[in-house]
Amino acid sequence: MSVYEDAKQKAQGLIQASMAKVVALAPDSWIPGGEPDPLIRERHGHIGQPVSRIDGPLKVSGKAPFAAEFPLPDMAYAALVYSTIAKGRISTIETSVAEAAPGVLLVMTYKNAPRLHRPPLFLSGEKAAGGDSLPVMQDDSIHWNGQPVALVLAETQEQADHAKTLIRVDYAIDRAMVSFSEARELGTDTAQFMGQPLHEEIGKAEQALKSAPVTVDATYTTPRHNHNPIELHGLTVAWEGDTLRMHDAQQLVSHTAWSMAQVFGIEEKQVVVTSPYVGGGFGSKSMWQHHILAAAAAKIAGRPVRIVLSREGVFRVVGGRSPTEQRVALGAELDGKLVALIHTGVTVKTPHNAMPEPFILPTRSAYAAENVLLDVQKVELDMLGNTFMRAPGEAVGTFALECAMDELAEQLGIDPIELRIRNEPDKDPISGLPFSSRHIVEAYRVGADRFGWEHRNPKPGAPTDGEWLVGMGCATATYPYYRMPGGAARITITREGRAIVAVAVHEMGMGTATVQTQVTADRLGLPMDSVVFNYGDSTLPGVIMAGGSQQTAAIGASVIAAPNKLIEELLRLAGNDSPLAGLKAKDVGSVNGGLCKLNEPSCHETYQSLLTRAQRDTVSVEAQPPQPLEMMHWSMHSYGAMFCEVRVSKVTGEPRITRFLGSFDCGRILNPKTATSQFRGGIIMGLGLALMEDAQFDERTGRIMNPTLAEYHVPVHMDVPKIDVIWTDVPDPHAPMGAHGIGEIGITGTGAAVANAVYNATGKRVRDLPITLDKLL
Repeated sequence: MSVYEDAKQKAQGLIQASMAKVVALAPDSWIPGGEPDPLIRERHGHIGQPVSRIDGPLKVSGKAPFAAEFPLPDMAYAALVYSTIAKGRISTIETSVAEAAPGVLLVMTYKNAPRLHRPPLFLSGEKAAGGDSLPVMQDDSIHWNGQPVALVLAETQEQADHAKTLIRVDYAIDRAMVSFSEARELGTDTAQFMGQPLHEEIGKAEQALKSAPVTVDATYTTPRHNHNPIELHGLTVAWEGDTLRMHDAQQLVSHTAWSMAQVFGIEEKQVVVTSPYVGGGFGSKSMWQHHILAAAAAKIAGRPVRIVLSREGVFRVVGGRSPTEQRVALGAELDGKLVALIHTGVTVKTPHNAMPEPFILPTRSAYAAENVLLDVQKVELDMLGNTFMRAPGEAVGTFALECAMDELAEQLGIDPIELRIRNEPDKDPISGLPFSSRHIVEAYRVGADRFGWEHRNPKPGAPTDGEWLVGMGCATATYPYYRMPGGAARITITREGRAIVAVAVHEMGMGTATVQTQVTADRLGLPMDSVVFNYGDSTLPGVIMAGGSQQTAAIGASVIAAPNKLIEELLRLAGNDSPLAGLKAKDVGSVNGGLCKLNEPSCHETYQSLLTRAQRDTVSVEAQPPQPLEMMHWSMHSYGAMFCEVRVSKVTGEPRITRFLGSFDCGRILNPKTATSQFRGGIIMGLGLALMEDAQFDERTGRIMNPTLAEYHVPVHMDVPKIDVIWTDVPDPHAPMGAHGIGEIGITGTGAAVANAVYNATGKRVRDLPITLDKLL
């Protein structure tokens, strides 16, 4: 038996033992930071099954209405004109020719736009959703190259697109700060993320680095990245009296409804945002200037408006990921134990947004080290406000950290996996909190065995296959667990034994509706086809966004609280003739379409019988889950061990990924089918980050010069290799349903795994993403 086979058996034994321990617990209810979720103990068979997405048939048949597909009577179509300077003022804007063009209904500029309030900047308040805090078309000021300066409304999209080309704009240009290097020379400031400074310091890391027997000290850079979801950013908007209705591509419907109300000076209840289907978001589907402009134009014209950004328009109006320059310095003893871990650097933001790229986040909990220095500095440029992009911070931060770990392993002559295992922390290195669940070592060992890591030749450039150099690399993936407050949910049970769940959450393709239907069915002891899950509507309960890989946990906590309250109400209505008479919620469980006494399944009554007895057609409750206190008690994260095999042509330098494996530790996997898709999707996006994506920012003009998919490359089918995905499936007893988020973990560590495999194949260490063939020749 190989060491990896032995490790795999030990890991599987640990997994089974952990599962048995958790299942044996029998608390009354899940308490954040305290007792585990009862669903870990009691399962009715839906959770853990590879259920196909319930929205799949609608999507593949073309019957799922996306934001730009809602037909409204008398609809007008919008097109935007974008500024061509980075800073200054509009000196003249000539619109008369466009206004006279066929089909044109309105040309809106700062001269005739309605008076609006500034959008509330995302993270500035509980429901704030604005991508920036700038006034929208309220004066002649220009703040970035690409800012909308005019909106044309016409009878058809073609007429609007033509008319916008007839608008002439002259500018008075001010000197703009658009150079990263120039801004850095003028000085930097400590960046903040979610209201906290991005700075951590333990011990004396620089001194420890100088005295360490073995060191690595290198700079890694990552470029700008832009959002390119397959569904362009679009919405259909209409005013019905004083009510604004928006059919939108959104990942935070409640936040957007509140924020739009602030902009237009109306009550939140006067804005209704619906978003039943979203063709990808990754952080970009929030509230941007085109939302406000379309609603303003609809108000002036008195007609419904449809606006769909062109692919170029997405680059001009919707923020992306900022560039970074990162220093990672590691000092280690000869046995590989870290004595110094330094991760510092600089990133970019704008004066009108709150999103520096927080690349030190994964380093906070990755490895044990006696001395730690983490710091993110920022400069501010006159550019489009950057925003969240899948695994903000972790996606690019793990590239630098995990490449440095690979470099250290080579200097020490230690296997890269073994080096990581030797530096496993026994508690969170920064906060000192215990880990709620951490099985990354098991994930590494099982993954290494499956990938065939023992066949890796540690000598760079040694394995060849004809003209191809062949290499293997690995890296650790990590992403924090989040659960945000505000996750109220409503559950209704009908006399027919159907359950209807209502919560203002989102389905962006990750399987939310399917998984939560599974969870609710298990909670209530119902078949899945007896559960309806309503979502994507700001009028529903809850303030939950699809971001931070936290939506599943947030909904899960809600779908614990609401059924508990529902069961209490049903028992109150049961009456003395019910076999459940006198029982409390803690005394019963849900099974076979009703409730039964725990440990006495024959003492059972169906929901239909309970409602009939109470002479009620429905019973409906709304409940708020407890605050996310579990994050105060435990250090909570998703993990992954990423393995890559790459081939590099000795003739052209072309890199090709031939195999990739992600071995994940993310708590319980609720639906293996949708989870596999999520993991693979993240890895594919990570391959784009590693090999292709680069927004070319012209520092003379502040303009992105490759705003199309012809020039900004993302992976297509022929670029994607065989991707294998496995997981530990060890439930976290301190998370709702035992599950951690999986939407973003797949992109983390992928860039480093690719870079480390490229080095193993070629002996060339590329520290500047993307890894293009010119860097390998």
